[in-house]
Amino acid sequence: VGQDDGENIFQELDEYVVTRELAKHFRDFFASYKKGLHGHTDRMGVWISGFFGSGKSHFLKILSYLLQNKEVNGKRAIDFFTDGNKLDDPMVIADIKLAGNISTDVILFNIDSKSEADAKSNKDAIIDVFLKVFNEMQGFCGSLPFLADLERKLSEDGQYDCFKAKFQEVSGRKWEEARDEFYFIQDEIVKTLAALGIMSEDAARNWCERAVDTYSLSIEKFANLVRKYCESKGENHHVVFLVDEIGQYIAGDARLMLNLQTVTEDLGIACSGKAWVIVTSQQDIDAVVTVKGNDFSKIQGRFDTRLSLSSANVDEVIRKRILAKTETAMDTLRLLYDQKEAVIKNLITFTDEVEKKLYMSRDEFASVYPFIPYQFNLLGHVLTAIRTHGASGKHLAEGERSMIALFKEAAMHYMNDSEGVIVPFNIFYHALDKFIDHTHRIVIKHAEENSKLKPFDVEVLKVLFMIKYVKEIKANVENLTTLMVSKIDEDRIALRKQVEESLTQLIKQTLVQKNGEIYIFLTNEEQDINRAIQNEAVELGEIINETAAIIFQELIKEPKYRYN
Repeated sequence: VGQDDGENIFQELDEYVVTRELAKHFRDFFASYKKGLHGHTDRMGVWISGFFGSGKSHFLKILSYLLQNKEVNGKRAIDFFTDGNKLDDPMVIADIKLAGNISTDVILFNIDSKSEADAKSNKDAIIDVFLKVFNEMQGFCGSLPFLADLERKLSEDGQYDCFKAKFQEVSGRKWEEARDEFYFIQDEIVKTLAALGIMSEDAARNWCERAVDTYSLSIEKFANLVRKYCESKGENHHVVFLVDEIGQYIAGDARLMLNLQTVTEDLGIACSGKAWVIVTSQQDIDAVVTVKGNDFSKIQGRFDTRLSLSSANVDEVIRKRILAKTETAMDTLRLLYDQKEAVIKNLITFTDEVEKKLYMSRDEFASVYPFIPYQFNLLGHVLTAIRTHGASGKHLAEGERSMIALFKEAAMHYMNDSEGVIVPFNIFYHALDKFIDHTHRIVIKHAEENSKLKPFDVEVLKVLFMIKYVKEIKANVENLTTLMVSKIDEDRIALRKQVEESLTQLIKQTLVQKNGEIYIFLTNEEQDINRAIQNEAVELGEIINETAAIIFQELIKEPKYRYN
């Protein structure tokens, strides 16, 4: 496992693309971080935002490698950025080297996966997770903080190794393997503590029985624990908490946001820049939760460094990582664009007010082909919407569901096709299918098994699902036709007719509902409601009575008129 992990990290560092935007973020981050290396600062919070799939989690991981200057296969993390010319700004390189040469403990974690299932109902949920990962980093018990306190005390007194050895002698089990079963091993703990003279047997028994009830944690106490730890490791030792997906975890809860602010504030006061908190979120800091007045100003003050990853960043990475072409291929595609420019512009059009990026030049066509520029932004919106409304648990957070991975999979699907093919938007569904929750996926599955539907009908349904919760595009016939374009020489009129026929069939099967000119994908529950409405038998007399009521009670207020 260690070898595989090392190979994965080597590949991550080696293949990481530093775009113009990322180069600026590296500069801004390390300029801020430097303030705590040879001085004092309480502005040690960093907020990294970007839509889902934008690469913010990957950026966070790369920062973790650089901060500890991790060595992989004999090569330091910073060397990947200087040897391959990923960064060419000497000031940024100097700042990264300075940070990498400082003794640092890096704690990288996804807060949702480290949190207990029901923890979010507790206003101190965030400090509990911070303490857990801090204890785990030192080799102490993460799940039972009172037990970690005992381990910490034994470690400070130089007795921890003796305790572990004696416990194994008494119980026949390794301490690290047994400690989570604290309630079942209290006799062995008592014997071990007494045998080493750390406590009397009565005192040890009393501690075991009362430890859970008497343990308490304040944020100030946690901050002082971190400060004492840094001091014990040397004059300028640093601890960096890198927290992924904090925005999703907070999810609009002002109590959790204030808990995060207090943790960051107290770490700043206690550690003077030796402890940093770096978080990622889909939203900017001011969009995560509504916090009133002075409290919000405090939160913004603590997270003084704010870095935002835009769709342009993803676009640039995909162009360099996935779509790089030989000069001969670029010339061929430029020539193709020159020949078909008018056809392409008439083929790919949208009716929305929100701008959709199209090919602006022959060079852009050649660089993003076989994709269309609008797909970068739109897929980002789709990923965010699916994450919010239709993702299966936490699985969509995994790295392989990034924008880069989705474009790579789509490109590989068409790698053996000749020039002229265009990747239609529905192809992106295939890479997302197993990560979509049952409520939505079962609709597509049943549609695939429906003998009254053609394969093209199902592909249209997949597109309707992907854009169901995306407000940036209207699901009308014109836009759906554009999304389904699969080749430059596509007959748009024929394709539009095919899309209309599919929509008619999908409506008949109650998989789609039409509202004005907009077509809406229906979940199973929504289909049931629509079927119930359709099957409701309404008598002619009821229609007449309801019509009369509307006319004579709502439209015509006075049923009698005097004729003079």
